[in-house]
Amino acid sequence: MYAVIDLETTGLRTSWHDRVVEVAVIHLDSAGQVTHEWCSLVNPDRDLGPQLIHGISAAEVRRAPEFSRLAGHVASLLRGRVLVAHNLHFDAAFLLAEYRRLRIEPPISPAEGLCTMRLAGHFLPAAGRSLHDCCRAAGLPPHQAHSALHDARAAAQLLAHYLRDAGTPPPWTSVIDAAAAAPWPPLATEAVVPVPRRGPGHREEHFLARLVDRLPRLREPQGDAYLDLLDQALLDRHISANEADALVATAEELGLARVDVDHLHHTYLASLAAVALEDNVLTSAERHDLDQVASLLGLQASDVDHALKAARDVGAARPHAKSWRLQAGDLVVFTGAMEPPRSSWEEDARAAGLQVGDNVTKKTRLLVAADPDSMSGKAKKARQYGIPVVHPIAYRRMLADLGR
Repeated sequence: MYAVIDLETTGLRTSWHDRVVEVAVIHLDSAGQVTHEWCSLVNPDRDLGPQLIHGISAAEVRRAPEFSRLAGHVASLLRGRVLVAHNLHFDAAFLLAEYRRLRIEPPISPAEGLCTMRLAGHFLPAAGRSLHDCCRAAGLPPHQAHSALHDARAAAQLLAHYLRDAGTPPPWTSVIDAAAAAPWPPLATEAVVPVPRRGPGHREEHFLARLVDRLPRLREPQGDAYLDLLDQALLDRHISANEADALVATAEELGLARVDVDHLHHTYLASLAAVALEDNVLTSAERHDLDQVASLLGLQASDVDHALKAARDVGAARPHAKSWRLQAGDLVVFTGAMEPPRSSWEEDARAAGLQVGDNVTKKTRLLVAADPDSMSGKAKKARQYGIPVVHPIAYRRMLADLGR
């Protein structure tokens, strides 16, 4: 009977090339009872916009299906049902835009469905316009806003409330009849597993677990190529999902088994320990940094202890490459929605003697991204050129080092 939808998007306007990043569909019967729920993240193949609002990271959506792979299944969930949303104009416009990108013209229109926000004027005349206000006026429990599934559930509960007040038949029988007769184009339904949001406390499997153990063990004849990439990945003391993929791919291309990579990680940690003890003093900040790197490399605090002991006793080799640092005159580029605004970051960069670019080129030294896993055009080009992509917090530390 009804298909209640909610979308999370990269922005507010389809005309600005904003895209859907999460879609939820909930089926209700004629009495307002839930009969089915479905939700998935969507890979928009671009930056995610205001992530502080929708709370979705690029690492989450990078393995999610693009809308082209979900289009058939979503159509099967909507076909023959009344489209319902809170602010139907917004959700219908974005859904229609996604289908039109695929040159598909579905029977979706803001004028052909039910908008729980507009219906509130009749059923909840004293309520505000927001979904939260309408639910509160209807006596419904609060929900987690800016999550497609939770917002769709709240809108579904709101429609159920309206149905109880409306009586039988409801005053929109013509809308029900029109939806049942609406001609949907034939679309193939691809067997795609929906990708949900990560739950609280979710931890990704360490990238080392994706490497196959092989024998015989290689004595790192190609280790430098892996270590160079590791240097770049650890610039901001964070290994993004993209960087983890690149490290796994490089290890596999070089024929490195997990045991080989584990040995390289111990070697890398030993090199950092030697640098930390060059002045024969280990500060708490240096120990914290070593512990942080060890954790990122799948090593333990005891491995840090062993590396420090070796550095004190026999002296470990210096790092295989000079420490990466920003230098005056380097060209940096920024991408993503930042706080404070990007203009403030750019002003600080210029004040420190750096050049600021609008686009990534082969001359760019560093890309600062609000989300290091960003799928923006700038981030894609930076990875293509082998340019480091770091978080603003790490960049701020680099800027402080530049002034020393």
